Amino acid sequence: NLVNICGASTNRRWRSARSLTFTISIIMLLFLWDFALTGVFSPGPWGRCMGSECGPGGSQSRAVWCAHVEGWTTLHTNCLQSTRPANQQSCFRVCDWHRDLYDWRLGTWNQCVPISLRTGRTGICLQGEEGIQTREVNCVLKADSSAADHAICEYFEPKPRQEQACLIPCPQDCVVTEFTPWTTCSKTCGLGLQNRVRSVVAPPLFGGLPCPNLTEFQTCAPRACEGREMVFSLKVGGWSECKLPSLTSPQTSSAAPSRTARQARRRKGKERKGNRDPEMRELIKSKRNRNRLNRLEDDFWNMEIGYQSRQVVCVHRNGSTVSLRLCPHWSLPETYLSCLMPKDCVVSEWSSWGSCSKTCLDPSVPQGSRSRSRQLIRLPTGGGSECPQLEESQACEPEGDGVPLENSLVESHAILDQNLKCNFPTTNRPFVACLFAGFKFRRRTITNYPTGGEGNCPHLVEAIPCDDPSCFSWQLVKLEECIPEEDMDCGEGTQTPQVRCVNSEGTEVEKEMCVDEVYPSSVRCVVPCPKDCALSLWTEWSTCSQTCSSKTAEGKQMRTRAILAYNAGEGGSSCPNTSALQEVRNCNEHPCIVYHWQTGPWGQCVEDTTTSTLNTSSSTDKSTCTMGVQTRKVICVKVNVGQVPPKKCPEAPRPESVRPCLLPCKRDCIVTPFSEWTECPISCGNKQFRYRVIIQMPANGGQECPDVLYEEKDCATPSVCPGYRWKTHKWRKCQLVPWSIRRDSKGAQENCGAGVQTRAISCRQLDGTVADVVQCLKFASSMPVMSQPCQLPCRDDCQLTNWSKFSPCTSDCVGVRTRRRALVGKSKKKDKCKNSQMYPLSETQYCPCDKYNAQPVGNWSDCILPEGRVENAAGMKVQGDVKECGQGYRYQAMVCYDQDNRLVETSRCNSHGYIEEACIVPCPSDCKLSEWSNWSRCSKSCGSGVKVRSKWLREKPYNGGRPCPKLDHLNQVYEVVPCVSDCSQYIWIAEPWSVWKVSNVDLKENCGEGVQTRRVRCMLNTVDGPSDAVEDYLCDPEEMPQGTRENRLPCPEDCVLSDWICFIGLLKPCSGRGDRERTAFALRLPKEGEDCPVSMQTEPCFLNRNCFHYSYNITDWSTCQLSASAVCGIGLKTRMLDCVRSDGKSVDLKYCEELRLEKKWQMNASCTVECPVNCLLSDWSAWSDCSQTCGLEGKMWRRRTVVEASQGDGRPCPSQMEQWKPCPVRPCYRWQYGPWSECRVEEVVCGVGLRFRNLSCFVSDGSGDGKSSIVEEELCAGLDSALVLICSGDCYLMEWSDWSPCQSVCVKGQRLDFTPVQVRSRAVIAQEPENIAQCPDQEWQTRPCSNGECYEYQWMGNPQLIWCQRSDGINVTGKCLCFRTERIIAFMCLCCPLQEGVCICEDGYTEVLTAEGMLEQCTPIPVLEIPTAGDKKADVKTSRAINPTLPTTVQPGRAGRTWYLQPFGPDGKLKTWVYGVAAGVFVLLVFIVQPFPFTSSSLVLFSHSLHAFVWFCFFF
Repeated sequence: NLVNICGASTNRRWRSARSLTFTISIIMLLFLWDFALTGVFSPGPWGRCMGSECGPGGSQSRAVWCAHVEGWTTLHTNCLQSTRPANQQSCFRVCDWHRDLYDWRLGTWNQCVPISLRTGRTGICLQGEEGIQTREVNCVLKADSSAADHAICEYFEPKPRQEQACLIPCPQDCVVTEFTPWTTCSKTCGLGLQNRVRSVVAPPLFGGLPCPNLTEFQTCAPRACEGREMVFSLKVGGWSECKLPSLTSPQTSSAAPSRTARQARRRKGKERKGNRDPEMRELIKSKRNRNRLNRLEDDFWNMEIGYQSRQVVCVHRNGSTVSLRLCPHWSLPETYLSCLMPKDCVVSEWSSWGSCSKTCLDPSVPQGSRSRSRQLIRLPTGGGSECPQLEESQACEPEGDGVPLENSLVESHAILDQNLKCNFPTTNRPFVACLFAGFKFRRRTITNYPTGGEGNCPHLVEAIPCDDPSCFSWQLVKLEECIPEEDMDCGEGTQTPQVRCVNSEGTEVEKEMCVDEVYPSSVRCVVPCPKDCALSLWTEWSTCSQTCSSKTAEGKQMRTRAILAYNAGEGGSSCPNTSALQEVRNCNEHPCIVYHWQTGPWGQCVEDTTTSTLNTSSSTDKSTCTMGVQTRKVICVKVNVGQVPPKKCPEAPRPESVRPCLLPCKRDCIVTPFSEWTECPISCGNKQFRYRVIIQMPANGGQECPDVLYEEKDCATPSVCPGYRWKTHKWRKCQLVPWSIRRDSKGAQENCGAGVQTRAISCRQLDGTVADVVQCLKFASSMPVMSQPCQLPCRDDCQLTNWSKFSPCTSDCVGVRTRRRALVGKSKKKDKCKNSQMYPLSETQYCPCDKYNAQPVGNWSDCILPEGRVENAAGMKVQGDVKECGQGYRYQAMVCYDQDNRLVETSRCNSHGYIEEACIVPCPSDCKLSEWSNWSRCSKSCGSGVKVRSKWLREKPYNGGRPCPKLDHLNQVYEVVPCVSDCSQYIWIAEPWSVWKVSNVDLKENCGEGVQTRRVRCMLNTVDGPSDAVEDYLCDPEEMPQGTRENRLPCPEDCVLSDWICFIGLLKPCSGRGDRERTAFALRLPKEGEDCPVSMQTEPCFLNRNCFHYSYNITDWSTCQLSASAVCGIGLKTRMLDCVRSDGKSVDLKYCEELRLEKKWQMNASCTVECPVNCLLSDWSAWSDCSQTCGLEGKMWRRRTVVEASQGDGRPCPSQMEQWKPCPVRPCYRWQYGPWSECRVEEVVCGVGLRFRNLSCFVSDGSGDGKSSIVEEELCAGLDSALVLICSGDCYLMEWSDWSPCQSVCVKGQRLDFTPVQVRSRAVIAQEPENIAQCPDQEWQTRPCSNGECYEYQWMGNPQLIWCQRSDGINVTGKCLCFRTERIIAFMCLCCPLQEGVCICEDGYTEVLTAEGMLEQCTPIPVLEIPTAGDKKADVKTSRAINPTLPTTVQPGRAGRTWYLQPFGPDGKLKTWVYGVAAGVFVLLVFIVQPFPFTSSSLVLFSHSLHAFVWFCFFF
């Protein structure tokens, strides 16, 4: 029992465990099912917008599906339905006409943004960093620029790109040169400073590192100072600004009396001395004038002498200021200095604007110009601001109602299209009754009006003389049926004529109008009896063989009939012989005397001399002044003869020969009076000119313009060519600082010291006469200096003798000459007087040389044509036109050398600077085509077609001539116009049927089956009827009559029927319903007891088989047709109208006219053929300034621009839009500077002092080859020469370095689109160690340049010492490239720092050395980065080397391993397969536990498995 109890208990526990397992499994399945709903709805693209109307209101749909997180598609139930997006929406339905309403609007490209900022990638920049530029692209409504749906614009054009790649250059650090050698020690004893400097050769760009220090200092101590080292020293400050002495100072009361007071005293003295003789007075007057010129005391110059001061203090070595008494061992330097007060240039206000040089308000004429000026009131002195511009001009247009300049325009003539012929009715209209005037007339009408009007059609009326004038006549319509006599069924009878009364025009009128005319009588006829011979009806009379009758030719008409059945042998009338089967009658019996009026073209509208109205106009009014007349030639023509006297033609239909017209006003040419003669230029040998301007061109027969619009003449040659030069006067007395100001200075003396002296300058003409200073400012060289420092020697100053004369030269062009001076007195023993830089004792210059030789240099210039026209002040072309070809001249520069091969001015070689040579500019030749060929025949003989004419190439263009139009492979160009051919132009003409050929010839009755034939020809249908036979293809084959027919020849006593009469009963237009019928009638009745066969046939109506619709067809417009002589302008385009059957066949217009269809089209329209526009160029600009101020390679340029590009077949623009010629060669003079001395502060130690350098004048040809020669210093006198530089003895900035070579921003040797730059810098120099902290900041500047170079940098050196060198050979700091070896791939390294001349690697990199101990490369120190579980972005185990010096991304989470399979998705959630694995593990545990009883050990095992599962879940 105990066992059973235990077993039962065990079973219960087992069942409980299984229940628990099942419950947990259900829970897990529900848990997994909940996570199975993690699918996401994914929508597809929207489909096309559908709708019945354009615009809003359409609808579009799209597909929506449920996408599993793993990417595959699943059921919709696996996605959350509340998140399902809509699959249908309203939209804007786009139609084609929306294209004109909407368009893309493109924004500007934004700044280039590095990709690293968008992707997070970082790294070392190698050659350049890739970037992206973005812009806004919106679809907008054009009308108001409002935003619209992008789908509207995408319907017509794909959306323009919104991003594009760009390149951002790598950051470029500042690059500097190597340091200069150390300077000498700033002190000869004690503690001093040494400096070394370097300059900037490339500025920092794109965020590169800034420039390092350009100066390095180190202390030095050459030797110990003897005795005690100086603790105190004098410090000199800088000079103050120049200022005037105070007038209120009490010391100034003893100053010299004013000039006015002195002049008053002189006048009193003169009065006491009495009158002098005239010679003495003249001498005094001239001296007074000279003195006045030497003085510059008027307001124009206003020169004042002031003074400057500076401070001198005693300073301790530590920089602190102490009392001057602690510096007793120095003599105090000058603290006051005379100076010239700075005065700015003063000018007056601007004058009013002058009149505009353009006097006519015409937009076709270039703008004029006007100018204004201001007066010079005071010149600048003492370094005051320079004078501004004294004259200025601006473009202008005349104010008010100016008189426009009339351009000569080519008016389009009336368009005469000779190719569109008149179409006339083709039926022959006979001459109508003889009218009262003794003529018979016939008329025709125009069916298709040609281009240019009916005046281009031939005559419409012809007349013949007649004897019996008549206005009305009877016209036969037809003959009634033949009626036998005496009520017989057959036999002889009569036919009653059916007539109508017509007038002379052929129009039917009331019959009463013809009562006086003879009424046509009845016609005899025969109705055959059954046994008689049966004949057909007579055919219509043929056209008359002649249009008139003469002695040799008479007009004849013929008609025929045929035997339809033969008679019986007995009792019947026999058939007539062959000659009786045709009849001939005379026609057109009127003599061949046909007249018609022939007209010529209308002439021009001319003034009617019968009126007295004055038809002139002196204005540009284009209104009509009066009525004029047009005339044309009207002659009488006799057909086949020619012109005859007018009385031969009837007067009634005579066309008019004169008609009124609107006569435009006659306009005479109007020109302005000649202008004043222009002033002669300053230089000699020039000309002056005058001109007049056409302000109204002649028109309509007005007076022509004069031939001479421009005149010139030589200027009168003056005795002395006018010119201007500066004249300098004597230096005035040296002026010191007033003693009242400097008397308290230690060591000052009253009548000696440094001062300033001034002198007068005046403007003179070359002949010496006084001129206005403004003229010299314009035309003379630079103004000489008006002041200079001077020295009144004191007892202790240096005394020197005057300069001696220059030593003589042994011969010209050889050696040098010198002059000397010497120290005198105590100056010989003073050290400061022995300073050759301050007090030079000798001067040397080359001996003058007069031997020169000239030679050409450089290339020939472009071929320059002489100026072909002269322009007046209004900018209007008044003579000729611009020459574009022909003979011109080219130039080559001349260079002049002296005997030492030194470049000198070309005037020394008696040359004007050029060699001139004639040259030829080839003229353009236009494309040449032949004349138009004749128009071809219309491509269709019925209805609308086309006709063609052509031109062929005769000569191709060359040298920029007008191009040819587009030619085909045969070098031809075609013109096609529509045409319409009259469908009755060609007709089939059938001859009478032949005699029956009966096949059964044995029959005596001569009846039975037989055949008839006839000839059918295609003939040209003219006004007078068919004339000539033509090819059969010109006639409609469907309309061709039968040439053969088979039928039964009736036997005697059989019924004989006539031919079938055409089907009747068809409705137009065809309705497709109903029948049509045709009938025949009995020509011979049968014998008694027999009936005639059916004489009526019907057939149903079928569309496009036997009945048709008809409609008008309009052709396309023709090309624009011009008159024969015109090539462009207003023309006429035409189109044709024809009638088209519903089966597409063109038929005669009468079919459409019978239906009275609407003609709603305009057949002719005005059109314009754009005239070929030749390329219009601007005038050549003035020659530019020389590209170089001196040297051999200077060029002057002139340019022109395209004002209007060529259009159509116009002459294209020439390729040469700029021309150059060499500049006159001028020597390049330059100062060659010696090195600057150290800062010298007079006789003290520190403060503001001076630095000195020596100068030498050199000349070169400017070619840059470094060859130069020393010349006289006077040749460099016009150049700036800085001999003295103010410096601070404490710490100061050096002078600017030279501009670096121009360098571009380059990547892999290719220039990028950045402006090249040059750079210069200035470093700091210090003298005392204590003053380094007071040094100013170093400076560097950049400026744009052109033609920059791409530089590369590479390491140079030996195994231990390396340096960075630029490709131009300069050693630099701040750039480095890769180390490259044969065994190791190049690796970009960071800039290699130098320590004691040895290259080491940056932090984060380790050195790789060769076996010899040489540095081979720097390689990064590898760091293994192991992403942790917190790194959810890494799916693959990776390790990479990073630079520890770069910032790294802090990654959350603890350190661990990286798994190949990542349990987390991109959204941070567990992936589905994790739940699947967990469920699988759990189920596996259940199956493991299930076979075993639940003992304590099994429970422990289950407990451990459950713990493992929990930890597994926790881990994930």
